[in-house]
Amino acid sequence: MILASEKVKAGKTDLQRLRAAIRGAVQGVGFRPFVYRLASELELKGWVNNSPQGVNIEVEGPREALESFLLRIDPEKPPRASIQSLESSFLNPVGFDSFEIRQSDDSGEKTVFVLPDIATCHDCLQEVFSPSNRRYRYPFTNCTNCGPRFTIIENLPYDRPATSMKRFAMCTKCDREYHDPLDRRFHAQPNACPECGPQIALWDGTGRVMDERDEALSASVRALRKGLIVAVKGLGGFHLMVDAGNDEAVGELRRRKHREEKPFALLYPSIGSVERDCEVSSFERRLLLSPEAPIVLLKRKPGSSISEAIAPGNPYLGVMLPCMPLHHILMAELGFPVVATSGNISDEPICIDEVEALDRLKGIADLFLVHDRAIVRHVDDSIARVMAGREMVLRRARGYAPLPLHLKPANEHPVLLATGAHLKNNIALVTGQEVFISQHIGDLETPQAFEAFQHVIETFEDLYDTQPKLVACDMHPDYLSTRFARGNFSDVRLVQHHFAHVMGCLAENEVLGCALGVAWDGTGYGPDGTIWGGEFLRLDDDDFDRVAHFRTFSLPGGDAAVREPRRIALGILYEIFGADLFQMSDLMPVAAFKSRELGILRQILEKKVNSPVTSSAGRIFDAAASIIGLHQRVRFEGQAAMALEFAIGDCVTDQFYPVEMVENGLMVIDWEPMINGLIHDVRTGITHELLAAKFHNSMVEAIVKIALRVSIETVALSGGCFQNKYLTERAIVRLRESGFTPYWHQRVPPNDGGIAFGQAVAATRSFQSSDQVSSFQSPGSSRFSTLRFQPQSSSSE
Repeated sequence: MILASEKVKAGKTDLQRLRAAIRGAVQGVGFRPFVYRLASELELKGWVNNSPQGVNIEVEGPREALESFLLRIDPEKPPRASIQSLESSFLNPVGFDSFEIRQSDDSGEKTVFVLPDIATCHDCLQEVFSPSNRRYRYPFTNCTNCGPRFTIIENLPYDRPATSMKRFAMCTKCDREYHDPLDRRFHAQPNACPECGPQIALWDGTGRVMDERDEALSASVRALRKGLIVAVKGLGGFHLMVDAGNDEAVGELRRRKHREEKPFALLYPSIGSVERDCEVSSFERRLLLSPEAPIVLLKRKPGSSISEAIAPGNPYLGVMLPCMPLHHILMAELGFPVVATSGNISDEPICIDEVEALDRLKGIADLFLVHDRAIVRHVDDSIARVMAGREMVLRRARGYAPLPLHLKPANEHPVLLATGAHLKNNIALVTGQEVFISQHIGDLETPQAFEAFQHVIETFEDLYDTQPKLVACDMHPDYLSTRFARGNFSDVRLVQHHFAHVMGCLAENEVLGCALGVAWDGTGYGPDGTIWGGEFLRLDDDDFDRVAHFRTFSLPGGDAAVREPRRIALGILYEIFGADLFQMSDLMPVAAFKSRELGILRQILEKKVNSPVTSSAGRIFDAAASIIGLHQRVRFEGQAAMALEFAIGDCVTDQFYPVEMVENGLMVIDWEPMINGLIHDVRTGITHELLAAKFHNSMVEAIVKIALRVSIETVALSGGCFQNKYLTERAIVRLRESGFTPYWHQRVPPNDGGIAFGQAVAATRSFQSSDQVSSFQSPGSSRFSTLRFQPQSSSSE
């Protein structure tokens, strides 16, 4: 560019130059075109470009115009942009003679925010369904306001050559859009059309091409109408789709996928069709239609056309709307909801490659609707629900990951990796003041899941061009995530499971200082070597004390007890009645066993063999479900506790069972009076609705009782139990009534999907505290040492 230095010398002293460095979610959202238009409107000269840190700008003109430019950036920025910081300085002019968008600068530290995939915008949707538009029924229509981001990016900065779209050369029309600063597709990296972009095809189970392009869509619709199972490649992986109103087809999918009772997610054609089957509040409607487009848990209306096999015994349906044009076109032609469950075998990661899908989904899918745009990384659908009048994310993936959360206090922190938990795993990476949280990975129960876990860590390190020297992990010595940390890093920080839960909740809500943390879940390894799970922790900014917990009890049979609530109930009842329990055949947990089985379990409990001790609140919920008669065995994690919540129905009561507290060094919540009250009510024929409500109310009163005793105003609610809507909302109300300020999760899941974030927060805050750090020597010189997959024993989680 020619500098107009002579103009500067000629006395244009009223001109100044503004330099601005903007950090945040500013790439892939149309930020540079926005800057171009704003600068052009104000008749400013200069340039803008992308860098690995964000967006850099230099403009010059009259001081008044520069100030207007600076003040308008944040309020007028593109809708999906998020500015984390804007540093600016005024300098002498250099004489720019025009404004241009310069080539990206790929030097320096990579700190720019990588955007999640964004659901199809209104403008693109209109084009897709407009017969006169050149993108009519094109499944990969997108612009700077929508489309794939995280699932196609290979490197930073975010430019087309650094994405999986690099193999698709743009046609003349697309190229013109891409280079026109006034077009909404200006520098839209996935920009494409039917002439030059990705295409779809329908394959049979052997990979033979049956149909291509639009006919592949129509053939897929015909197959779904016939009750066939179609594997559909989407944004972040494959879905298995089947007609949600066809009992036989849904049952066949369950049989093939080995998923007996766990609810399936549903994909609906439109918000109107959702409202016919479900109750939809204004908050839930906003979530469904949001750019994140998660699966939203909605109350099912009576008489809906949805198969009962979708969510057996569950009054809620997991519902989402189309998030990409392919789904929009498919669902508009179908006109009815379909199951859209992850394209995988249970406990394995979702398939992202069509050849891989042919192999892994063989025997499950009848047909495969595929496309040739490569998916760089797997990203499942996110799950959310509205709780206490606001959004709560239960699974953080598409639409949310990998956006970071900002650490407070705003100090510089060491680069740190947090490896998360064993179940619902994800990882987190701390750079600067940000915690970048990965997409949901899943339960590390299979070699494929563990391989995916390692791949996510590698891609995060590559994406942000960093190799952390410090790692935070769970204290459980047998978690694969912990063993990975110990085997590959020399500086390892162990973070107690429930401490991580509560730290994550407080950090997400930007709460500092002393707090009472209530961490309730199924299992978590305690520093004393026992299974914790019903914990009350007093926290300061970087450490905790255990101030109270539930009375402990045995889990007869260890792993088997986790799958059989009747065993958990037996462990609790044995603490109350001793050997007399085995004669109480009127109690449902006892009646659920044969006499020979009871004899074996009696010996196990008396001799304390294979009967780990726990304080788990989650297991107390399981035991109550067994005593009431809701579930003696479960087919998936949390099934019994969910049934207990659902049993409340529309019951409204403030009744609760006695809650007693014993002090013996620590405060111990004694569940015996509550369980005795529950048994009494079962024997007298009280309805399931009232039994379940009274039990939940009693658990909430335990929280209030400890809070009053500890007397700290701030109370954080975390752990898997607080996915329970009734429990959480009542706890919030009762704590507020008692003068406390409760906090609960929003964008970080309360379940183990929030553990990595909590580990990262705890480790950065206690960086100078030697009591939380353990050092291990890496066994080899390679980046990641070889670690053999071994299944984790759930009894000791």
